[in-house]
Amino acid sequence: MSARVIVVEDEEDIATLMKHNLLAEGYSVEVCEDGVMALDAVRREVCDLMLLDVMLPRVDGKEVCRAIRRDYDFPIIMVSARSGEVDKVIGLEMGADDYITKPFSILELVARVRSALRRAAGEARGKDEILRAGNIVLDRARHEARVAGRVVDLRPKEFSLLEILLANKGRVLDRDSLLEKVWGEDEYIDRGTIDVHIRRLREKIEEDPGSPRYVLTVRGVGYKFGME
Repeated sequence: MSARVIVVEDEEDIATLMKHNLLAEGYSVEVCEDGVMALDAVRREVCDLMLLDVMLPRVDGKEVCRAIRRDYDFPIIMVSARSGEVDKVIGLEMGADDYITKPFSILELVARVRSALRRAAGEARGKDEILRAGNIVLDRARHEARVAGRVVDLRPKEFSLLEILLANKGRVLDRDSLLEKVWGEDEYIDRGTIDVHIRRLREKIEEDPGSPRYVLTVRGVGYKFGME
């Protein structure tokens, strides 16, 4: 699946230039015109990298960066017309991974995007304790789950179910394999137990448990985590 890049830029011609060239590289691209739209986009779906202009309507880029860093760790490249060293330092201290100034070379911009995504992929392989999809973040080390930045209270089996489903995004897991992974080889646990725990998990992580976005039923087989 191609990396999803969010371009946050209120100058239409620059945003169009970025989008066109990133699409040509095979990335999935969403353009946001202001900071509020950018934060909504991040909470709505997984983001792999953000190109973030500093001067934005409604909420400026620095505040967007600070807000994102409370809950997410994907790469952020700040883009600004201000090239002063102090501005770069402030941006990096806010949590940005890189800083590029306008006017920029589109080839350099694309190269930096490519490099940041490679670094992030390498780091992710080395720190599997964090699992994320959409607005869900699961921290294995802290045994903590967050939905849209809010900690949700999951029972141990619910946490284990979410962990397994997240670690196998897009793959269908049948009830028997889920029983074995979560409960172990306990012959007294039946398949209906899975359905009960799935229902409780949905009530805690889904906006509308009746029409789930994340934990999906595959009829006659089992369940899968639908966000890839």
